[in-house]
Amino acid sequence: LFATCKRFYDRCLELGILLPQRNFTLRYDTNIPRGLGLAGSSAIVTATLRALMEFYGLTEEQFGKPLLPNLVLSVETQELEITAGLQDRVIQVYGGAVYMDFDRERMERDGHGLYVPLDLSLFPPMYIATVKDPTDSGRIHSPVRVRWERGDTEVIEAMTQFAGFAEECRAALERHDIAQVNALMNANFDLRRRLYGDDVIGAANVRMVELARSHGASAKFSGSGGAIVGLYDDDTHFDELSASFAAHGFRIYKARVRDDQT
Repeated sequence: LFATCKRFYDRCLELGILLPQRNFTLRYDTNIPRGLGLAGSSAIVTATLRALMEFYGLTEEQFGKPLLPNLVLSVETQELEITAGLQDRVIQVYGGAVYMDFDRERMERDGHGLYVPLDLSLFPPMYIATVKDPTDSGRIHSPVRVRWERGDTEVIEAMTQFAGFAEECRAALERHDIAQVNALMNANFDLRRRLYGDDVIGAANVRMVELARSHGASAKFSGSGGAIVGLYDDDTHFDELSASFAAHGFRIYKARVRDDQT
């Protein structure tokens, strides 16, 4: 919370926004499980930033909405030294479902990526499943980020493939090709597994994915490990998944995509 206040104040100074001297108290509560790669820490930062903006009567337009995720990210990377990326912060700022393109030329030119809200009616039923023992998602990011910064060819090529999956998935959703969406979600995890290796991915995470696929459901990481997301066909299919996941000590939930930031 303190780090968010500092970055908020710094950014206001940079934009020439003079904040009135007003006292406030910040408290937070969260129901996002810790350490499962579900963006719990950035959710607190984003909520705090929105509270500060509302308290001081500031709008997204004053900060530039596409740049707000950068501000959220800077709290974690600059103040708290947490390894992270923009994806979670973009969806928290925009809400709903968003197609994101982090083309390097665009990022260098505009300071942000291309963020396109998607029609929520395009999305089939989705589930989220989690392990019981969470891991530190920051450690999962670290090795690959270092390799990226060093210009590792394998990592750069993999990131290009991940971007391609996102583009293909958007097109598949728009033409209602759910089979292709399932295939792309599976391909996403398979590429990540090859890139990171099973020691980093973790046996429990691999087991969750294999379990989902054994029941005909797609599966990929929802974030950085500890939780997966995939598609299911109907309630009968979900009940089958639920029974199997519970029997193996995992938790599973129906996912709801909302068009706001709550």
